[in-house]
Amino acid sequence: MPPPVRARPAVASRRALALASWMKVTRVQIVTRGLTNCCPNCGERTLFKSGTFFQVNKECPSCGLKIERANDEGFFLGSMSLNYGVTLVVFLVPILLLAYNKIIGTTAAIVLAGLGSIVFPALFYRSSRSWWLMNYYIFLPHHLPANKAPVPPGQDENL
Repeated sequence: MPPPVRARPAVASRRALALASWMKVTRVQIVTRGLTNCCPNCGERTLFKSGTFFQVNKECPSCGLKIERANDEGFFLGSMSLNYGVTLVVFLVPILLLAYNKIIGTTAAIVLAGLGSIVFPALFYRSSRSWWLMNYYIFLPHHLPANKAPVPPGQDENL
């Protein structure tokens, strides 16, 4: 009777094991840094220019991670969508439910919804930008400069 043949792990799982063995910034660190509005690469609070609320640094002053991408305006369309969705779910839907159940009046609901739909997204702007970066690097942690593996000559670095 021949010895049992052991199956080789799939290419994707071998690649994932290799990726995890050299990653300096883990996914847990990426989530923690994203939730605290820090740079996903180095962990410093450098996403936004100091003294400003809305101005994003083009790159992290501490580690050089490109935050604003040239010629890629669509990259942060996701953060705007995230901001819009959170505004709807966290702020406007509760107001709608309060008005529907006659806990607050219709006029109060309209005023709250109008003011909140302007103020809440402005206050949530920084978090939505940071959370969008976090989402990107959770799925592609090897794109962080700290996690760049040595690339053999002739191989594409995006694999």
